Amino acid sequence: MGCSKWRAAFNFGHLKVQSKLSVFFTMIVLFTYLFYCLNGYCDSLPRPVYDQQTHFTNKLFSNDGQDASTKQLGAYNASPVSFVREQLSDLGNSNVPSTNISIDNTFGSKKFPQAIIIGVKKGGTRALLEFLRIHPDVRAVGSEPHFFDRFYDKGLEWYRNLMPRTLEGQITMEKTPSYFITKEAPRRVFSMSRHTRLIVVVRDPVTRAVSDYTQTLTKSPGLPSFQNLAFRNATTRLIDTSWSAVRIGIYAKHLENWLRFFPLSRFLFVSAERLVTDPAGEMGRVQDFLGLKRVVTDKHFYFNQTKGFPCLKKPEGSSRPRCLGKSKGRPHPQIPSDVLLRLRDFYRPFNLKFYQMTGYNFGWD
Repeated sequence: MGCSKWRAAFNFGHLKVQSKLSVFFTMIVLFTYLFYCLNGYCDSLPRPVYDQQTHFTNKLFSNDGQDASTKQLGAYNASPVSFVREQLSDLGNSNVPSTNISIDNTFGSKKFPQAIIIGVKKGGTRALLEFLRIHPDVRAVGSEPHFFDRFYDKGLEWYRNLMPRTLEGQITMEKTPSYFITKEAPRRVFSMSRHTRLIVVVRDPVTRAVSDYTQTLTKSPGLPSFQNLAFRNATTRLIDTSWSAVRIGIYAKHLENWLRFFPLSRFLFVSAERLVTDPAGEMGRVQDFLGLKRVVTDKHFYFNQTKGFPCLKKPEGSSRPRCLGKSKGRPHPQIPSDVLLRLRDFYRPFNLKFYQMTGYNFGWD
């Protein structure tokens, strides 16, 4: 009887010790967890691999919106590695919750543009950029940043943050046509990088001026006639070079400003006329200039008779081809032939000088 009581007391005491030890170790674990969380360690834990893979898969096979169509079209002639590289670059530019895992190392980084389309307005810069975006090794800003002419005071870091993320071997680009005629732009671009490649899309300055006027007319229907704006005086018919539609077309003058900072070898002059009649050939020159493999070829284009310029063939999985918006290819108003001839005479000496400076005859005369 005495042994039974002693044994029961011993077992009861042993259980109490076990219970206390369990509570003690539980408290240690809880305090350790709280300590690491308060020091920010919990926030740095990566997301589950499954979540990352799911997010990547959704991006890879997304077919929503214009960008997805562009990427699929770019995969026509691109290698699978290049295509996946582009999808990873997009993923790095998406709104993924931030962690302490280096996004720069995983999905590329934001760089200053290695190439800029600097001009000219109504010359076909939007078409060129859209054609280039087919290439899997080109990453470009969709809208015009206007950094070197309007927002330079915001600083270079602000400008770089506008750029898409790129991986090794990819080129960052942007286009702002007004750079070509902005006096301060060459010095500012040179300060960023003297190695920047500069692309200028040029068009017959007379046709370009009429196109410029047409665009302004759609926004301001009460605009004076083309000839009233083009001439300082209707009797003497002196050309008003203060009118921007005329001033932009004096290409030689604007190029002189750029050549003070960059050698001619840093420029590529793209013919807007050839971009319409032979888009694949002109795109071949552009890809060579950028040091890219010739991925964009004649297989990507067809000529739209209604709009009067080439469009991109529809990518796989898309119901329609890709053409530029309604604002492109507007019908021009009728301008008196004698006005156009007077304007052509005005531009002729400037055109000849431009041919000499570039070493290329664009055939506008």
